[in-house]
Amino acid sequence: MTTMLILNIMGVPLEVMHIPPAPTWAPGPALVFLHEGLGSVSLWRDWPAQLCQQLQLPGLVYSRQGYGGSAPVVDVRGEPRVLNGVRQGRLQPDYMHHEALTVLPALLQTLGIHAPILVGHSDGGTIALIHASQHPVTAGIVMAPHVMVEDISVKAITQAREAFSQGALRDRLAKFHADVDGAFWQWNEVWLSAGFRSFDIRQEIESITAPLLAIQGEDDAYGTLAQIDEIARHVPHTQLLKLAKCGHSPHKDQPEQVNAAIAGFIKPLVSGLAG
Repeated sequence: MTTMLILNIMGVPLEVMHIPPAPTWAPGPALVFLHEGLGSVSLWRDWPAQLCQQLQLPGLVYSRQGYGGSAPVVDVRGEPRVLNGVRQGRLQPDYMHHEALTVLPALLQTLGIHAPILVGHSDGGTIALIHASQHPVTAGIVMAPHVMVEDISVKAITQAREAFSQGALRDRLAKFHADVDGAFWQWNEVWLSAGFRSFDIRQEIESITAPLLAIQGEDDAYGTLAQIDEIARHVPHTQLLKLAKCGHSPHKDQPEQVNAAIAGFIKPLVSGLAG
């Protein structure tokens, strides 16, 4: 049974879902799920709980500021600024570094989680990589991450803007975000900003020593297979999974293959820790 919480992290109330272990589960590292650029706790649906059950590990799912039921970003389309230690206004090009190196460590410390297994999707995958480059993790699983900005990504995000402004995307997302406009524009505007085009973490991730599984769909509209190929080039111990007939959300498009790959990747690590 999951538990929903609102935790104040660095002055910002964040929506957190805890997936506790059942009495029969063996102790092990927690899975921490990091959502995509338009994601939230509820947009993961029941996949985190299913994966935790399969792996017999506890889990933590949270919505970043401005998403889901977490506190909105003040003046989300205004000038970037900091008030009482809290960022306001438009996201800055370093927003994923801020999440990975400032917010996520504070959340983990508050909950007493050490060396988690990070499970990140899209922006969440990037955040997982950045965090793992500077903090201890048991392992990282990244699905459709971004280590650099590609033209295909910019094109898809431009199309998303049109779908939000003129199509049905806003109504679809409104079910999952208390402030749907804030959730959309903070992501869309930073990705389409001139300052973000030079975003590139390939050199940074070379310091990752934890086991790493990178998953990408061959039909991903938001990035090519070059993203995970570059991860493997800079982190040679990375295991790759490339999925046919799969778009930007491998866990939704090919859940059986993804779950099997994650189980095969994680279970030997957890068994090794227990032994």
